[in-house]
Amino acid sequence: MKTLISTPEALTPTTPWQDTVWAWTGEEALVDHATKARLCAAALLPFRDGKPDWAGFIASIRWMQAAADHFGVELVVVLNADTGYIFNLEDALYAEVLTRFRAEFPQAKFIAGVTARGAERDHGFKAERYLPLMDIVQQHENCEVMLMTSRWLNTLAPEPRRDAYYQIAEWLIRPGIVHALEPAFVPWATPFEPWLLWQLALHPKFVGGKVSTLDEPHFLYWAAMCRDLGLDFAPHSGDDFGIATAIKMGLPLLIGAAVSGAPLICAAKDMWLNDDASQKKFKTGTGRFDTRVYKVFEAFQSLEDQVFRLDEHMSAAAYKHSTAHVLHTLGIIAAPEAHPACPDLRGEGEARRMTEALRRPQRVAQRLGIPFAGGNLGA
Repeated sequence: MKTLISTPEALTPTTPWQDTVWAWTGEEALVDHATKARLCAAALLPFRDGKPDWAGFIASIRWMQAAADHFGVELVVVLNADTGYIFNLEDALYAEVLTRFRAEFPQAKFIAGVTARGAERDHGFKAERYLPLMDIVQQHENCEVMLMTSRWLNTLAPEPRRDAYYQIAEWLIRPGIVHALEPAFVPWATPFEPWLLWQLALHPKFVGGKVSTLDEPHFLYWAAMCRDLGLDFAPHSGDDFGIATAIKMGLPLLIGAAVSGAPLICAAKDMWLNDDASQKKFKTGTGRFDTRVYKVFEAFQSLEDQVFRLDEHMSAAAYKHSTAHVLHTLGIIAAPEAHPACPDLRGEGEARRMTEALRRPQRVAQRLGIPFAGGNLGA
């Protein structure tokens, strides 16, 4: 029988996850009915007639915040990430998004995505490429900085990649979140090896990390490792195809799916808690959790599987356009437009397809008394 690694000291930079106990830990062993972790919702930047729809931007955030308040969930809005078209934004518009958010929500914490600027002609990794956006973000207080992956950062082997993250961290004056992707999202992306995750989790400026995966359950690996070792580092699930997993384990979500399914996701976070959990808002009266949550899981996942469906190139990048259609159908934004420079668009009939995708979630929400429609969350 193969002996599995269970201590970080036994890890090497090239140790694969499958050689560790954390890759063989079941979700059921990590179930948590007591913790209502935060929901980090990657805000959509909507457009109308080719220009930012600032009223819609604020309205969509207020819609998510109302859902979070209704169910007692901590909401942290994620700005200028992929859902906010970070790769299409000029620096001035990037800065304006943050300024407008802070003007409308002066006390709210936010997370801002940053990535390498101007690296297209580079021949290797340059940490300073992250500085322009970091400088813009860190003018604000009560925020966290998500160091989004970039091509040249991902070309590095584990040890120099660790050193690269540490180099970027020297400029952090706000808490940092590291970011990992599988190749299913972009072909050059590589998820963190267990040694690299452990090394990043030890850095005092990194409070957590986001991992987005389609083909392998890296979030489960992260959760098992961090909990087993008692690491002061919060794994955030970026898996819009497996939202329920993070809720079941009492861990944070950092997803664009919250923009289209916030009320159901927030409801599920509360329903999953046992009655004796201090954060539970709507108690069952039995002492137990509300088992109807399983149908809520199915309902929001059926919606998000359509929003994030893969195209003929096996890409889900056009989810932003689908999200705009959902918010438009719900009456939250004025137009279902994408950023005018974004090439990832859905075809004709998307409005009808998203209307159909909303039917089951709306039905479940109505049956369970979950306010879902735009403008209805105060009820």
